[in-house]
Amino acid sequence: MRASPISPTVDFDAEGVQHGFLKLPYSRNDSAWGAVMIPVTVIKHGDGPTALLTGGNHGDEYEGPIALAKLASTLKEGDVHGRVIIVPFMNYPAFRVGSRTSPIDAGNLNRSFPGRPDGTVTEKIADYFQRHLLPLADYVLDIHAGGRTLDFLPFAAIHVLNDATQQSRCEAAMRAFGAPYSMRMLELDSVGLYDSAAEDAGKVFVSTELGGGGSSTAKSVAIAERGVYGFLAYAGIIEKSVVQGEARTTTLLDMPDGSCYTTSEHTGLLEMCRDLGDMVRAGDVLARVYDMTRTGEPAVEYRAKRDGLLAARHFPGLVQTGDTVAVVADIVERNIAVSV
Repeated sequence: MRASPISPTVDFDAEGVQHGFLKLPYSRNDSAWGAVMIPVTVIKHGDGPTALLTGGNHGDEYEGPIALAKLASTLKEGDVHGRVIIVPFMNYPAFRVGSRTSPIDAGNLNRSFPGRPDGTVTEKIADYFQRHLLPLADYVLDIHAGGRTLDFLPFAAIHVLNDATQQSRCEAAMRAFGAPYSMRMLELDSVGLYDSAAEDAGKVFVSTELGGGGSSTAKSVAIAERGVYGFLAYAGIIEKSVVQGEARTTTLLDMPDGSCYTTSEHTGLLEMCRDLGDMVRAGDVLARVYDMTRTGEPAVEYRAKRDGLLAARHFPGLVQTGDTVAVVADIVERNIAVSV
């Protein structure tokens, strides 16, 4: 396979703190010999494991970029035992315009793995992570939220894996993140996911969903910040004493099958009838969709297919055919003590 066109301006093996870029040449109308410059920070101190921390995989999700931008400017070499690679704005073109997908090629980075070195801009970014950054890492954390079209209870997440040992380590890292909820997540489609690329490479991988609505809150950012430190402490890269805050608990959730998802079969005005965090029973009305083209038509009701906790909902107030309306998850265990 041909070499990646991306070149780093940092040395991943050098001791100390470096701030630089992943430079991807991109010739365009307003910059003939231009480049996409993806900010990156590397902090290395002695021997030890490597953590790869990413945000902005989707450009309309902000908790990860904020938490990791703060971390990049505050984490000191002396705090680290090993190496931390921080990429706060992973899909930089999308992040620059606050879009889930790239404005250059409409690429969804989190559906583009393993990527191609001779593909689109998005595919080239995916290829560089696949072949150059993931091989450096032992632990991988990718911070997500709901963006402009979903809203979530704040949870860290893993997937059910075939390797029981890897599954156990991922679950321990998820709990160490310390979000109010921890989710065993079922994807609608895992093809092309960064998650799958990291898991298939044997990494300890944790993702998150920390709110949504295309913005962040003080609470969701605080969860992300504390979670990053908990994840690094679990990895043994920082001391546990660095993790600040009072004792926490997390509630373990599970999405065992497709009945967790409610998908709209109509386009219209959305009325959510239950709020995030509500307990629902199978048959309860979760939402109604009203015809926007005329009055006098009864709303279509969408009902829960299972008992559980409302963990996600569509956002904002208009829905299209095919949109996810709601996600109902099982509660596995409440009030699990968070330890790193």
